[in-house]
Amino acid sequence: MINTINDYQKAQDELLQLEKRLLRLQQTAPDAKGFTKAGIRKMIARLHEELAVYEGNQEADRADPT
Repeated sequence: MINTINDYQKAQDELLQLEKRLLRLQQTAPDAKGFTKAGIRKMIARLHEELAVYEGNQEADRADPT
């Protein structure tokens, strides 16, 4: 779970690394089907969800300063 701006930046870095890794796998073995590509896609999806939750919370905090 992403709670701080540092966590957010780490998650963005991890997302970039995973996307690069997936791209390399697709280029080296485009027709190969395997758990590696699926696993990377799942990790990417999880990070997108966590980033979205954090961003949503940040927006809510800015909209409702109590």
